[in-house]
Amino acid sequence: MINKTSGKRPGPVVLDVKGKQLDAEDVRRISHPLTGGVILFARNFESRVQLQTLTQDIRAVREDVLICIDHEGGRVQRARTDGFTHLPAMARLGELWDRDVLAATKAAMQCGYVLAAELRACDIDLSFTPVLDLDYGRSAVIGDRAFHADPRVVTMLANHLTHGLLLAGMANCGKHFPGHGFVAADSHVAVPVDERGLDEILAQDARPYEWMGMALSSVMPAHVIYPKVDPSPAGFSRFWLQDILRTQLGFEGVIFSDDLSMEGASVAGTVTEAARAALGAGCDMVLICNSPERADQLLNELDAGVAEKASQRRIRKLFGRRKPLPWNKLMQDPDYAGALRELKGHGLIA
Repeated sequence: MINKTSGKRPGPVVLDVKGKQLDAEDVRRISHPLTGGVILFARNFESRVQLQTLTQDIRAVREDVLICIDHEGGRVQRARTDGFTHLPAMARLGELWDRDVLAATKAAMQCGYVLAAELRACDIDLSFTPVLDLDYGRSAVIGDRAFHADPRVVTMLANHLTHGLLLAGMANCGKHFPGHGFVAADSHVAVPVDERGLDEILAQDARPYEWMGMALSSVMPAHVIYPKVDPSPAGFSRFWLQDILRTQLGFEGVIFSDDLSMEGASVAGTVTEAARAALGAGCDMVLICNSPERADQLLNELDAGVAEKASQRRIRKLFGRRKPLPWNKLMQDPDYAGALRELKGHGLIA
């Protein structure tokens, strides 16, 4: 039986669904009061119509859950067929910047607009983009997902990308605070350690988080340990999230944990211990992906009163803004058509 609720009172847990349609277990998890969001992956996409049906079915279970996706462009893009534009890796915008600053900033805004307009047409609220990590040339998991090595260039291109997102009614999420680009290890399968000191990190990697200011809607911290600063990974550290991000950098948006099923989160203990640690450090929402059993464990064991009112107020601002254009009207939208034309002109899309 579908439990349809009204009003946006999101809980702190973001979880995934198994396939291209909801099954009874998916409905049960989404219905749980601690669930505040659903994240979609490539396995949840077959066609545009199927994706629209899936998001409609999620809304039928809960109107107050945030529907999210990792959709950056390049190799991290969950929907790339059946009309979706295969957007470039963000490093391509950085390369364009080195040749033509004005063209790059314009293209970044157009990428953001196309990305968000297509997702919003399928009733997806938020994509976890942009990547604000610096390209040190040593991290394979970041690689061409990063705009550039210069934090000033990263900030400028990310600002224009997020402006494009906003024009299509979508908020943004900067990741991976304070920076994942310096370490070679992949936090999906290892616990990366960055041996640099606080001053160097703040002067380089964390700069985009400071310079973007109010343009940044949400932030995802890295599953990286910076032992000269704090013994815990950034996403479980009150020092990084409260003292630096909130207080020193003045960030007032939503803080998401990275996926608690990743190896980089294992130092915090069980999934429930990790969620408590992340929320206690200052995260507003925690992600648990690709592990239905651990998602159930988290929903069963996490304290019912853990969702703070301040967090809920912040989360509500991430929901899709204004009614999106339906797909058929989007195809006739001159702004959308113009953005595609410009991106093709620069060789950024086919």
